Amino acid sequence: MASLKVEIVGIDALGEADWAEWRAMLAANPALASPYFRPEFAQVAGRVSPRAAVAVFTRRGRTVGFFPHQRRGGAMQPLAAPMNDYHGIVSLPWKAPDLEEAAEALGAARLNLTAWVGPTALGEDRRTVQVELGDGGYDAWYADRRATHGKFFKDKERARRSMEAELGPLRVERDLRDPAMLDWLIDLKRDQYRRTGRHDIFACGWTADLLHALLKEDGDGFGGSLAALWAGDRLTAVEYSLHAGTQYHFWFPGYEPSLSRCSPGILLSMDTMRLAADHGYRTFDFGFEGEHYKKYFCNGFKLVREAVVLKPGLGATMSQAAVGALNLAGRGRGEQLRNSVRRRWAAIEACETTPGARMKGAMQAAGAALAKVRQSANRAPA
Repeated sequence: MASLKVEIVGIDALGEADWAEWRAMLAANPALASPYFRPEFAQVAGRVSPRAAVAVFTRRGRTVGFFPHQRRGGAMQPLAAPMNDYHGIVSLPWKAPDLEEAAEALGAARLNLTAWVGPTALGEDRRTVQVELGDGGYDAWYADRRATHGKFFKDKERARRSMEAELGPLRVERDLRDPAMLDWLIDLKRDQYRRTGRHDIFACGWTADLLHALLKEDGDGFGGSLAALWAGDRLTAVEYSLHAGTQYHFWFPGYEPSLSRCSPGILLSMDTMRLAADHGYRTFDFGFEGEHYKKYFCNGFKLVREAVVLKPGLGATMSQAAVGALNLAGRGRGEQLRNSVRRRWAAIEACETTPGARMKGAMQAAGAALAKVRQSANRAPA
């Protein structure tokens, strides 16, 4: 096979012929159905995310793939990370370079990936989960899930009645593009990050700008939008989603914490699916598995790869040395702790564009992860 070449260019340097080739690759590769692979996402994120670019891969002078990305210090990341829930090389499936070959061609000191779609033996599998609607649409899905998980869904029906009795009739609207409502949701998420000790991904500014910019996109079936749940006159929950074709990706949910007993976020997701199904959406993506309710909702999954690709040498050596140190501090749980810190660090590094902000975030993340592991170790039987 001919060697893989790469040219790094600004996203705005791609011409109409490039974008047409990009779209043709998506049409031929079902694995790249997510809205995050659409040209529109790359174009919007390329305007907003600092140090954005695209790697154009070629063999024998012919384009075989595009990889939109950003740089933070010595690290290369998928474009719009940590907001990008799926990433990889946009390519024809039979011509896609594997991650190993692509990383060598890119030559970055470190390549951080959380949800790689494409051929690779590097890293580890992670699962994302989806609701796949069949021919019967939303009603058939709900009947099946209620029959399988009756207790869970009966509880949500009771929660709906309870909230209506307390606050008034429930009303859901989707496909909203109200900037003030988005700001309300971002404020809710920032408060949640403070309460849970997680890094505030919106403090850097450009991440909120990205959501606002995508909210203005509504062409060729692609865009970002909000769905909202009111009880009486009270706004109780909002969810930001990204969608394209038949794919609907739930992205940022938020609800009034004081109403958590009524599960307004879950009720909103259910009603959003019901309404969106009437407009042709068939796959509702909930991202990474983990939250308990997803196992009751989702009837499909995808495997992606999480990996950090390091140049041979000092970086890899230091990584292993760090595990040894963390093992000592965490009573043999170094690998577990490294994975936790790595994920937190990947988000911090992607958000923050200055060394000082990245260092501050890294220290906070390492301290939080170490405290968690020590707490777990102290609870474990001797």
